[in-house]
Amino acid sequence: MDLFLRRPFIIHKKKLPKEIQLRFLKRLHRLLENGYPLLEAMETMKWDKSLQPIATHIITSLQNGMTIDRAFEKARFHQAITNYLYFVQANGDLQGSIMKSIEMFEQRMNYTKKFQQMARYPLILFIIFSLLLLFIKQSVLPSFMEMFQSNTNASSIIVISIILIDLFMTGLIAIGILGMIVFATWHLMKHRISIVHQIKIYQSIPIYRSFIKAQTSYFFALHFSSLLKTGMSFKEILQHMANQQKIPIITYYATLISAELSRGLHITYLLSQFTLFEEQLVSIFQKNADTSALEKDLSVYGDLLMEDIEDKLMKFITFLQPVFFILLALFIVFIYVTLMWPMFELINTI
Repeated sequence: MDLFLRRPFIIHKKKLPKEIQLRFLKRLHRLLENGYPLLEAMETMKWDKSLQPIATHIITSLQNGMTIDRAFEKARFHQAITNYLYFVQANGDLQGSIMKSIEMFEQRMNYTKKFQQMARYPLILFIIFSLLLLFIKQSVLPSFMEMFQSNTNASSIIVISIILIDLFMTGLIAIGILGMIVFATWHLMKHRISIVHQIKIYQSIPIYRSFIKAQTSYFFALHFSSLLKTGMSFKEILQHMANQQKIPIITYYATLISAELSRGLHITYLLSQFTLFEEQLVSIFQKNADTSALEKDLSVYGDLLMEDIEDKLMKFITFLQPVFFILLALFIVFIYVTLMWPMFELINTI
């Protein structure tokens, strides 16, 4: 499960190892906290030989006039990190943006690691038992057929077992191929699908829908809050959010809200019309007329949403583990029945 929406499909160079990206960000944040200007901090990063090429690349990009998000993107940092850094050019809060990206990316790595740990053992067992099932079908059951030729019932049961194994293996392969086709098609065709239709697709996926809703509300609250600190008006904030291309749903919503505000509609009403915004986000705008109070509430709400997303992901991962083991148990029972059913039938006829 991806925690962030991607831009239109582009062929990227290989990303930096996640551990290197996280170590780079943590060290950069520590240097900035100690009072180093950005370029001096980057020069200091060169002391670590493993980080030297990255720091050199970013320094060159910054000196050539690139924004910090583009410099990190060119250095092959993950888009989830550059999403945060994009707004630095508007809010000037480099330390805060890096800290947020560290928290998010570290959580992302932890979820991925936990999911891999949880899925590794069942997946290995599933592969082993699949090979065992294939062996039973190719070697064991044909031997049973020769043994039980005189027993019509036992022979018919063996034929049924072979058919069931064929159906199971064919279904498994078909599901795998279909999944890969759907995944590849989505990434190839996504840039050709309008954002309106993309939103409809997201809304049609039950579990993913609630995750996207929380994520969209989080990004909107976080970036709106950070830009409010600069003293921008609502219209300027929305125009800035509409100009970014890293989070397509936010771009689309900000563009619509900005256009409708010009017609005299209230932002609270407009937010309530979008299905991928949480109701709580709307109520925060509704109750706060004071800009400083709105900025504070949106910042707190963003933190709470991040915790909520984290909780939902942990529950999902926790839910998947027993599901994997239940499926594995059913698989083992199926193998056992396939082997023992003909034997029981033969015993009953003696």
